[in-house]
Amino acid sequence: MHTADISFLSQLLDERKARQAFRELRLPGDKVDFCSNDYLGLARHPAVRAYIHTLMEERHPAHGSTGSRLLAGNYEWIESVEKDLAAFHRAEAGLLYNSGYDANLGLFSCLGGKGDTIIYDQLIHASIRDGVRLSAAQSFSFQHNDITDLEKKLKHATGHIFVAIESVYSMDGDLAPLTAIAALCSRYQAHLVVDEAHATGIIGDAGEGLVQQLQLEAQCFARVHTFGKAVGCHGAVILGTTLLREYLINFSRSFIYTTALPPASLAAIEAGYATFPYMQTERKKLSELIEQFRAGISRTELLPGHTPIQAVLTRGNENTRQVAARLQQAGLDVRPILHPTVPKGAERLRVVLHSFNTSDEVERLIKVLEA
Repeated sequence: MHTADISFLSQLLDERKARQAFRELRLPGDKVDFCSNDYLGLARHPAVRAYIHTLMEERHPAHGSTGSRLLAGNYEWIESVEKDLAAFHRAEAGLLYNSGYDANLGLFSCLGGKGDTIIYDQLIHASIRDGVRLSAAQSFSFQHNDITDLEKKLKHATGHIFVAIESVYSMDGDLAPLTAIAALCSRYQAHLVVDEAHATGIIGDAGEGLVQQLQLEAQCFARVHTFGKAVGCHGAVILGTTLLREYLINFSRSFIYTTALPPASLAAIEAGYATFPYMQTERKKLSELIEQFRAGISRTELLPGHTPIQAVLTRGNENTRQVAARLQQAGLDVRPILHPTVPKGAERLRVVLHSFNTSDEVERLIKVLEA
């Protein structure tokens, strides 16, 4: 039994409870899903499940990858999936990672040396912030989606310059002004990195993402597509040149020092990518539900945005918890987003809409929020 004093843990947790910021795990139960990132329902799609089973039976005798990619964990199927993903996203090459967090951590931690600069949107995902902290480059944030502020930072940047943005922001649900940012990066010879986590499967005629919708692939140094959202499974791919792929294989520690994705994950990725490009009907319905929700909200404060992520500002951890509890009691699974996850005063409910939600369910949600 551990005998050393660990009361310091209790003290830190008590401080978090006092700020109404204590986090707990909870199960969804049988409530209506307005919480998950399974935008198109692929995580529960019976045809996808059947295809995963078929792929596992046909493609690979083992259920584990048995090691890291540089040792025993590399196999033909994983390289085949990387080539297919690169082709779909119109990139020269791709490298698979075990999660979006691993991909961003592994990418940004090995980008830039002393004298180089990483500039990132102030609302960028925590995984990118953590990767930037591990980089030897200096780093600065710019005001969210603010082209003028980004240019100010670029004017003072030194060495190799990297600019990091998300195409769809995970907590606000708004789009990056990608065309303007790409032009600015070109002008200042900065390398643009776009995290497409919440655009994959949703943005574009085939769910290919915002970069491809705007035909800006050639303007990007790297793109990160993650599979834990609309693709309905797990993992991520970093897309770029063959040279970038080789660099990551040699310097990206979250790739080098971890066991490779198992065949079951590859089957799920392949099944998801075989399905979501053809879900135009589901994307159309999702768009209609988003418009229904926004049109029905009049007294409650909403952030602008027409993606499945709808941010309802509730301000203050305690008030946000109370409104979320009221929704939970009504059988609607909406979760509070509290400080410190978001800035103080910007606490919110993160309402996530899905193609499998019904118009009646959205109307119920509106009524509880507007009560």
